[in-house]
Amino acid sequence: QDNSFEQFIINYCNEKLQQIFIELTLKEEQEEYIREGIEWTHIEYFNNAIICDLIENNQTGILAMLDEECLRPGTVTDDTFLEKLNQVCATHQHFESRMSKCSRFLNDTSLPHSCFRIQHYAGKVMYQVEGFVDKNNDLLYRDLSQAMWKANHSLIKALFPEGNPAKINLKRPPTAGSQFKASVATLMKNLQTKNPNYIRCIKPNDKKAAHIFNEALVCHQIRYLGLLENVRVRRAGYAFRQPYEPCLERYKMLCKQTWPHWRGPARAGVEVLFNELGIPEEEFSFGRSKIFIRNPRTLFKLEDLRKQRLEDLATLIGKIYRGWKCRTRFLLMKKCQVVIASWYRRYA
Repeated sequence: QDNSFEQFIINYCNEKLQQIFIELTLKEEQEEYIREGIEWTHIEYFNNAIICDLIENNQTGILAMLDEECLRPGTVTDDTFLEKLNQVCATHQHFESRMSKCSRFLNDTSLPHSCFRIQHYAGKVMYQVEGFVDKNNDLLYRDLSQAMWKANHSLIKALFPEGNPAKINLKRPPTAGSQFKASVATLMKNLQTKNPNYIRCIKPNDKKAAHIFNEALVCHQIRYLGLLENVRVRRAGYAFRQPYEPCLERYKMLCKQTWPHWRGPARAGVEVLFNELGIPEEEFSFGRSKIFIRNPRTLFKLEDLRKQRLEDLATLIGKIYRGWKCRTRFLLMKKCQVVIASWYRRYA
């Protein structure tokens, strides 16, 4: 119920994670169809970049204005910070304050005068402005850092590298908000170079008890975790996609024309394979470099056919090996019998 600076920067991190989730799943999903020349219906989804910009913009962002208030001379209080927010962000569609000139919230009794509200992707959150300036300063005096750096304990010394006299910087230390913003930027840069897998945890109830399923709570989490947009995009598009070469390599044993070797382009081989299996045309689509399969059941069917075919091939290999082994043994016995008979006739 009471949210201050700590919850604000946590929610900012959640916004950035949601933004990269959108970019790497929903946006990338639709852009891939365009790149591959696949016809499909575009799905609209909420992009929270506008909320991230409200918080982190270098000129008009909330963190930038908070840093400006912390660094400017004169009397600085949480109220002056809120006044600055009301001047700069009053017209922003995701910012709400009762003190702003925007008449929409002048009579909103649920919003106290000393608070502001942000409409995050997961819903509206109200922040108590009290303590924002002091918590953002988060200054550790240089003499304390130097004293801790001189400690004999190696761990304590390592925790305060700024106390090293050789690294003394006369500039004002960075604020907590700017440090957190830089850390989030580093995290986002790192995630964008990876291929992340997302695990969305949903609480079935607030009591952390077994066998209790609160439908309203679960629906609320599904809605605000962005899962509905993800499902809509997936259902409108294709559940599975794979380049032609590995697809043909995996399923070529299902067609006599492609097994054991296909002479020609991989796409042509996949077309022959799917036509031979009799898969309906509406279940798949050919892109420029990938095959797209619409429903998971089609993929499951392919995997079942492949599993059965592998069993048949294993049986065939075993049969041929046993036949070869028995024939080899028979030929050896026949050869031995001829040798024995020839020697017997010689001395008979």
